[in-house]
Amino acid sequence: MDSDDDSSMHDAPFIEEEEEEEEEEEEDWFDGYLQSVRENNPLSKTLSLNGQYHERVQNMVDDDWEELGFDITNNTHMESLDLYDGALNDHKMIFFFKKLTRSSSVKNLSLKDNRLSVDGVRSMVPFLQNTNNLESLNLDDNNMKSKGFTCLVRSLRGSHIERLYCNSNGINSIDIDNTQFPKHLTYLSLSRNSISADGCRGLAKLLQGGGATLSMLRLSHNKINDEGVKILADALQSNTSLKTLDLKENDILDQGKLPLLKLVNDISSIEATLQSNHTLRYVGLGGVLDPVSEIQIKIDVATRINRNRHQREAGREKVIQTQLHSETRAALCRLQGDNHSVFNEIDPLHLPEVFALIARHHGHGELYDALSSSIMLLFSTVNVKKCIQQERDYHAAKVAEHRTKAEQLDVKLASMEEAVEGNERNNDFVNHSSKRRRKWLWRLLDGV
Repeated sequence: MDSDDDSSMHDAPFIEEEEEEEEEEEEDWFDGYLQSVRENNPLSKTLSLNGQYHERVQNMVDDDWEELGFDITNNTHMESLDLYDGALNDHKMIFFFKKLTRSSSVKNLSLKDNRLSVDGVRSMVPFLQNTNNLESLNLDDNNMKSKGFTCLVRSLRGSHIERLYCNSNGINSIDIDNTQFPKHLTYLSLSRNSISADGCRGLAKLLQGGGATLSMLRLSHNKINDEGVKILADALQSNTSLKTLDLKENDILDQGKLPLLKLVNDISSIEATLQSNHTLRYVGLGGVLDPVSEIQIKIDVATRINRNRHQREAGREKVIQTQLHSETRAALCRLQGDNHSVFNEIDPLHLPEVFALIARHHGHGELYDALSSSIMLLFSTVNVKKCIQQERDYHAAKVAEHRTKAEQLDVKLASMEEAVEGNERNNDFVNHSSKRRRKWLWRLLDGV
């Protein structure tokens, strides 16, 4: 025991020396890196400072942050700024962005986990408004609340930003419309907030109209209920940009998912199916431990068709797979509270083509069911009289077309005949004048 204690006592000075050397190396590295930023070194493309790991960052005073902001403003090679995990706070943001008011090179900015409030967001507004190359902004795990989010988005409306991460920020309402929304933003992540149906009303404004740009919207782990889902589904009726909607781990009951099913495959009619949303490729619902419901399965089938087909082809494929398949159609009608016969919508004269389509895609068993359900319709509506009437209408239309053409040709002939008569009258006049001139000339010569 004594020998062990003695060895520990002897080793202690060496351990302290190693720790001191490591601290000195870290300080040298840190100072050297900041110097490269200050000198606009082409290799200084990324600045990553961890507030918990780098003691030197913790000891930076207000003047240090102001100087760093100034150096980044004048750096033309810096592309990514990552100041996270307590590197900044609202107070430090004031001095950091006091001189960092623009950048010609920064594309990615991450200020995760700094406990920033709306005051911290306000400090960076000039920078956001004057930085045209910014593509991605990550403010996850802060405390900006709804007011800070509104301030943030409005300051970005003239920028070229494409991706915005605001997870875990205590946001519950969205007070923004399309006129204030960044025109190039395609990815918005608002997971782990407190967004409810009221927040969905604000988000609906961003999803409506021809100016909608979002292709991915993440809203998992919020407080969205059935009412909120209905609001979002209604807003997406005419949306042609959103491809991913993540609603996992919310307060959505199974019946609350029905508006999303009807959104991607409305079974009420063939026309409604063709006009369903064919853009959404993924809709995330439920929780990790929740059983997969029948409604979720039907939504997944429709969105899978959207992923594998262009929009026009997706609508046709949904009609074939659901409207023209008796069991699938019956299940969707049951879920959506609809009850209709698809064959009542089809012109009986087109039924042979429809039956061929069914046989080709679903087999002869499904074809038999289709024939059985529509045989009375065929007998009662498809008859010789109707076929003759349609043939007569066709030829009558052709007769009218030929009659119109004949009248147009008559007009052209009449114009040509009038032109010929006019030329003959002009020739008679010219001949008569020539004779009179010759007689005058002979009289003049006789007089001479």
